[in-house]
Amino acid sequence: MITMRRQLLGLGFVAASSLLALNAAQAMSGPTAIQIDGGPLGSLQLSGGVDGYGYYVNPVGSGISNGANVANALVELQKTDGQLQFTIEIGSNGGAITPGGSNTRPGQTSITTFVTGPLYAGYVTLAPTAIPGFTISAGQIGSLEGYESGIEWNNPSQLTTALFYVQNSQSRGVTATYATGPVSATVTFGDGFDTGVFNVLQGLVSYTFNSSNVLNVYGEANLGTTGPNAFAYGNGTIGMSNAYVNSNMIGAYYSYTNGNLNLVPEVQFQYAKKNAKAGIYSGTTDFGAALLGTYTFGTSPYSIGGWAEYYTSHTGAVDTAGYDNNGNYPLLGAPNAEAIGFAVSPTWQYKDLFARANAGYVYALHNTDTLGVKHGFGSNGTGRGQFTATLEAGLLF
Repeated sequence: MITMRRQLLGLGFVAASSLLALNAAQAMSGPTAIQIDGGPLGSLQLSGGVDGYGYYVNPVGSGISNGANVANALVELQKTDGQLQFTIEIGSNGGAITPGGSNTRPGQTSITTFVTGPLYAGYVTLAPTAIPGFTISAGQIGSLEGYESGIEWNNPSQLTTALFYVQNSQSRGVTATYATGPVSATVTFGDGFDTGVFNVLQGLVSYTFNSSNVLNVYGEANLGTTGPNAFAYGNGTIGMSNAYVNSNMIGAYYSYTNGNLNLVPEVQFQYAKKNAKAGIYSGTTDFGAALLGTYTFGTSPYSIGGWAEYYTSHTGAVDTAGYDNNGNYPLLGAPNAEAIGFAVSPTWQYKDLFARANAGYVYALHNTDTLGVKHGFGSNGTGRGQFTATLEAGLLF
């Protein structure tokens, strides 16, 4: 599951407090909506942002080159009150970078990431007054999996964890939310991974103990088979990502806030059973654990975010090319891969302007497949570690 994730954008005004709690570890203040009189549509909110970055990767491997790129250029229009609501978000996206991820590398920002082209999110929401706390939405919607967002200014760092890398992203479907007291529950059914095959069920349950402690548990299941010739995110057939698309997942993250400090531990387990029809010839598992955090320096414009992670995957067989069919294949490229990593991101923000430096390192604890072939980083594809650094700046409104 490859998230560009996931703000849980506008699943309804009644769930707004829960959704804000999910993104408590933002290293920056997000866009501040401009209020617009929409006439017969009522009050509307316009917001967005644009940012770019330069990047450096060492060692540089196949398909990776140092340079600069646009991260995001997004504009969002929302109606968040009344019985009929909507969200439209248009623009390019791709600024969230996973260190070591061969498919999420610097320089791949696109305005046509999804089948819907420049429409990053677009859905209509019903909030019936007869059922307080309930909303239902349909359209191009965000995934419920994991903590991090594909819009990197929502995250502690522009660099994202391996947990984020294997999660779902925007897709077409229907989602329903019910919130009562400290509990909020959301269920989504759609074409996970933007494949056009509607067989993916996701769920998220949040419990707010108080303003400083929020627990979130999420899950995902493929209810059928998505064949290897399906298209993922409009960018070609799923190929070796077949185990992503046909997997089941369960995970949880906990947001703890104490003054200027916010910590978010997250754990995640993913499983794809043997399914020859889907091109998965051996059952595979992925496990990841991470600790994300942000600290703001009083009322100054400075803060620092980052994370540390451990990630491993296992499979019982390899294919004819010597690679496994598990969900970790694009990340470290080795059966039974195991890695640790970290990222740190000092940030400056003055009102709507921000600048952030990001540095991360991934080190493979195990990178040899069952045939004795080494997989890893660098031009020879066998390196154990890779360093990624970016310098980003942007404008939010």
